[in-house]
Amino acid sequence: MALGDLMASRFSQSTVVAVVSNHLDECASNHEDFDLSSLRRDLDTASSSYGNATSMAYLPHNIVLCELRHDAFEACLPSGPSDSGLVSKWRPKDRMKTGCVALVFCLNISVDPPDVIKISPCARMECWIDPYSMQPPKALEAIGKNLTLQYERWQPRARYKIQPDPTVEEVKKLCNSCRKFAKSERVLFHYNGHGVPKPTANGEIWVFNKSYTQYIPLPISELDSWLKTPSIYVFDCSAAGNIVNSFIELHEWGASSSSGSTRDCILLAACEAHETLPQSAEFPADVFTACLTTPIKMALRWFCRRSLLHESLDESLIDKIPGRQTDRKTLLGELNWIFTAVTDTIAWNVLPHELFQRLFRQDLLVASLFRNFLLAERIMRSANCSPISHPMLPPTHQHHMWDAWDMAAEICLSQLPSLVEDPNAEFQPSPFFTEQLTAFEVWLDHGSEHKKPPEQLPIVLQVLLSQCHRFRALVLLGKFLDMGPWAVDLALSVGIFPYVLKLLQTTTPELRQILVFIWTKILALDKSCQVDLVKDGGHTYFIRFLDSMEAYPEQRAMAAFVLAVIVDGYRRGQEACVEAGLIHVCLKHLQGSTPNDAQTEPLFLQWFCLCLGKLWEDFPDAQIIGLREDALAIYAPLLSAPQPEVRASAVFALGTLLDVGSDSCRDVVGGDEECDNDEKIRAEISIVKSLLSVASDGSPLVRAEVAVALGRFAFGHNKHLKSIAAACWKPQSNSPLNSFPSLAHIKGSSSVGPSQIGPISRVGTDNSCLIRDGRISTSSPLATGIMHGSPLSDDSSQHSDSGILNDGGSNGVINHSIPKPLDNAMYSQCVLTMCNLAKDPSPRIASLGRRVLAIIGIEQVVAKPVKATGSFGRPGENITSTSSFVGLARSSSWFDMNGGHVPLTFRTPPVSPPRPSYLTGMRRVCSLEFRPHLMSSPDSGLADPLLGSGVSSGSSERSFLPQSTIYNWSCGHFSKPLLNGADDSEEFLARREEREKSALEHIAKCQHSSVSKLNNQIARWDTKFETGTKTILLQPFSPIVIAADENERIGVWNYEEATLVNSFDNHDFPDKGISKLCLVNELDDSLLLAASCDGNIRLWKDYMSKGKQKLVTAFSSIQGHKPGVRSLNAVVDWQQQSGYLYASGEISRINIWDLDKEQLVNSVLSSSECSISALSASQVHGGQFTAGFVDGSVRLYDVRTPEMLVCTTRPHIQRVERVVGIGFQPGLDPAKIVSASQAGDIQFLDIRNHQDAYLTIEAHRGSLAALAIHRHAPIIASGSAKQLIKVFSLEGEQLNTIRYYPTIMAQKIGSVSCLTFHPYEVLLAAGAVDALVSIHAD
Repeated sequence: MALGDLMASRFSQSTVVAVVSNHLDECASNHEDFDLSSLRRDLDTASSSYGNATSMAYLPHNIVLCELRHDAFEACLPSGPSDSGLVSKWRPKDRMKTGCVALVFCLNISVDPPDVIKISPCARMECWIDPYSMQPPKALEAIGKNLTLQYERWQPRARYKIQPDPTVEEVKKLCNSCRKFAKSERVLFHYNGHGVPKPTANGEIWVFNKSYTQYIPLPISELDSWLKTPSIYVFDCSAAGNIVNSFIELHEWGASSSSGSTRDCILLAACEAHETLPQSAEFPADVFTACLTTPIKMALRWFCRRSLLHESLDESLIDKIPGRQTDRKTLLGELNWIFTAVTDTIAWNVLPHELFQRLFRQDLLVASLFRNFLLAERIMRSANCSPISHPMLPPTHQHHMWDAWDMAAEICLSQLPSLVEDPNAEFQPSPFFTEQLTAFEVWLDHGSEHKKPPEQLPIVLQVLLSQCHRFRALVLLGKFLDMGPWAVDLALSVGIFPYVLKLLQTTTPELRQILVFIWTKILALDKSCQVDLVKDGGHTYFIRFLDSMEAYPEQRAMAAFVLAVIVDGYRRGQEACVEAGLIHVCLKHLQGSTPNDAQTEPLFLQWFCLCLGKLWEDFPDAQIIGLREDALAIYAPLLSAPQPEVRASAVFALGTLLDVGSDSCRDVVGGDEECDNDEKIRAEISIVKSLLSVASDGSPLVRAEVAVALGRFAFGHNKHLKSIAAACWKPQSNSPLNSFPSLAHIKGSSSVGPSQIGPISRVGTDNSCLIRDGRISTSSPLATGIMHGSPLSDDSSQHSDSGILNDGGSNGVINHSIPKPLDNAMYSQCVLTMCNLAKDPSPRIASLGRRVLAIIGIEQVVAKPVKATGSFGRPGENITSTSSFVGLARSSSWFDMNGGHVPLTFRTPPVSPPRPSYLTGMRRVCSLEFRPHLMSSPDSGLADPLLGSGVSSGSSERSFLPQSTIYNWSCGHFSKPLLNGADDSEEFLARREEREKSALEHIAKCQHSSVSKLNNQIARWDTKFETGTKTILLQPFSPIVIAADENERIGVWNYEEATLVNSFDNHDFPDKGISKLCLVNELDDSLLLAASCDGNIRLWKDYMSKGKQKLVTAFSSIQGHKPGVRSLNAVVDWQQQSGYLYASGEISRINIWDLDKEQLVNSVLSSSECSISALSASQVHGGQFTAGFVDGSVRLYDVRTPEMLVCTTRPHIQRVERVVGIGFQPGLDPAKIVSASQAGDIQFLDIRNHQDAYLTIEAHRGSLAALAIHRHAPIIASGSAKQLIKVFSLEGEQLNTIRYYPTIMAQKIGSVSCLTFHPYEVLLAAGAVDALVSIHAD
């Protein structure tokens, strides 16, 4: 099964549940020619039948705001692929080579050493030669030549030096010449001591004197001092363990006396200190050397004698195995390949990670010797001899992978006679690799991070070498890597990297998709691979893939991701990709795709944008190519794409086209550059206009990128923006500041009073020595003045220079001015947008906005009011309990102005606090030059902790720029499993089904219930709200009630247990309270939507866990209001069926937000001079909503119709007062509405004959404060400021009046402020101005 097919449908970032089409497409097509008669027909059929349609209408299946981006936008900063730390541990520290090999034989053929008693027949073969079959000198020469050939098989490029039967001097000379030749490479010293006594307990080996009459001891310490490090020793002699023990002692002593540097010395010894070498004639005399240098021959001979084959197979045939070791298509090559796979696998499964890397991946010769050492251990242990090594390895001779080797060996040997007889006979490959891949596949089905890793991983690696198994191996490897970063790390540490890098040179089409997938997984973990890819020209492979139309869009998105990582912060990668034409390819495909087309995969658009953004980030050459290829026009439609990720990525790409500017390119403006500059300025104007158009996007992801891009713009256009900002905040004579008597006192006491909010000071160029690397020497009087808040002299403020210290200063920030500024209106709009971002409802974006303002020298003062009710800071917000000031940088101003919703706070001197002011909440600060210095002072609480991060004197001013997060955040998608759908879908669907069943049962009860009087109060408690209950909400599936007060404090109670479950602040600067609480996704894991009176919407998840609530998203639903209106008094309602949020207030439009797209999809002119006071969306018919106005009129809208407005009526005619409550009557009839006005009358309307109300109830005289209509039961309730609640049936009959709380004292209920019914049960919750909440049932 091809991985491509598996990936085909699984990559889109869609939710698990099949989402019913959110946006009423079907409805829209049916209602092209909408008129009342068709509506009437629909109504009649609908109301006559309750059935499946009912459940669909009442229980919408769509879910919003549960994508990856809503998980933790506020909580943490994502980190993209890493290029350091834990990650690159898999890279071999430093590859090594063994450059020189010294082969020393002490055989003294025909003279046996005194301490050896030989048996008969005895092992005689040395390097597969019988030394007694020729003259001793010739034999020595032949043995030396043979051993050289055997070693050359493993390391052909080394220099080999042979020293037969040497003296101490000869050994010294040999060692010194080897080290001299090898320089810093490894030297191998091979010692065969079969013709001399055993090594001594002190670790001395024996050599000869010149006349061969004496054995001379050579201490290992001498040898070590000649060979130095790095080195590897092979000791093939009895009692070789003595040498190893002495060597370890020597090293331990050396390490303790020296500075502790570890020497890179490796030892392989044939046996323990107390053992002698096997003498049995079935082995060669140098069995250890034979295992290390001719493993296949040795292994097959040993196996043959132990298997059933030994009767039928002539052992001499083993030397005639056809083929070459390097050719895997021959018998010998395959055996060698299987042997490598088996020994590698044993080592990887048994050795600690670090040791495996050092011994099996660093040096080719060392790796081969250690693989073969595992065989030596197996064979020699069968002869009661234990080879040892330093570093020591755990025992491996009984590992079960040897069984797999035996089986493969048997299958190969059984073919041997026929292959030797007939050289043309077909050789049957072993099933070893196929079986091992199957075992790996089985592990993939059942394995996980917490189980033992798959043993077969090194074998999968070996299989990549073979064309016939390669595709299957890659697909399985892809599935394994998809299990998570831990799997990628394991695969890299096994050594997969060079293999998959090499495979990028193949042109096999079927490997392309899976290779792209594998590289996606590798780069999602480790960015450092970008260097290797560019060095090997791998980037062209991905560009070709990106340009091919056959691949699925998701896979092309992966290729774009790989390329984005290649160019991320790596200039060589950027240059290589520009040369290969990546910009043209990306723009061509972006141009060919339409973002709103259902066929276009959003992931594909998102990554094309991010890839280009990363390509031209800080790379002016690429930016110019992009602009010339018309990138701006191509990006324009993407800014309104339905997916926030695509919009944010497009904003990121446009933002990186804004050149932050470098000193070199800004200083000289020559003739050629003039036209370039004009072109560039036009491009920047165009980009900034595009950015401003999405500055109030519904998704924080998008607004964050706008803030980052505006930060880059502010950095490049610092001077002009500063002067505009200064002009904006220059108070006029009728400044509201002057109207505060208490401020006059401040004015007198400091020259830096309100009149100087604009310019601060100008210093002549003669003082330019004040500034060093953006710091100020505090010795200057000016600096001290500004630093420590002492008043400046008046005349310094007369110059109207916009707070810029010295035009010729050395600080780069100042010099970044463009010769021809953009128009001022544009700058003003930028400054305004920056201020709006600094007041964003999302804390993270507000902090980004404040950073941008700091760049242009405005500082927003953020002060948190101290609340008596122990309010708490939100994680990520830098709020200290000790002070009510948050982030006030020390500056020369005595006062802090307020931002509409920020209370005015005063510094010393103390004055009586004035009433909340409506100033702009900004103050000018000494421009950016002062900031690094301020930051280094311990008590400067900056407006945002981010500002201080990593800024030290002399660090680049670039560090002021807010950093984009969309790229790092998007990278997270590829670290997650992409191939299998989420596991929790079954559990999710089961819970959903259970809730639907419960809801339908309750709905049926409600619809058929007899008259409900609600005369039983089941709960009542004091919310402890200081300002009374403003809005209230009942949870559908648990006994939970949620209420909020004027201070935007939200409380969650369990009314059955009468306990407070959680309470938190909606945000830190409450203004007018919360106008509405709604539940989003109420049938699933519901989110709490809190709409503030200023139109800001915040959605919370986990709001029922104490202190664990998380902000999912936040945005401003209405922007701008009518002139002269002080507050927006927003009215909003949420409609699950359509996924729409309707919002209006003191504005002349109703905004329709699609919460799935997080986008303003429509704005209906409310066609009325007066504003909307009540708004209600139908909970049955998606797209329908009704609005009540301040003048008593009522309108019905349907977004599915072309003109939206269905009809207008004025039911409240006796006394014209505002509509207080409005809503649809229960049932499926979309034409029946209930409207209540402040005058006290409740009107029942049926818009099929929409002239008049068909029923009027005079409920409360002039004091109606709240109205609640049950979704399904025929019951409504109205509350009065005169302390009573009335309950009516839909026929107008009064069912009950609630006046008193049923206590002994019969205390009256408070003035009713809000009422709400339970969605599926007959329960009424009432909130009162006196902060009491009560719940009434039948």
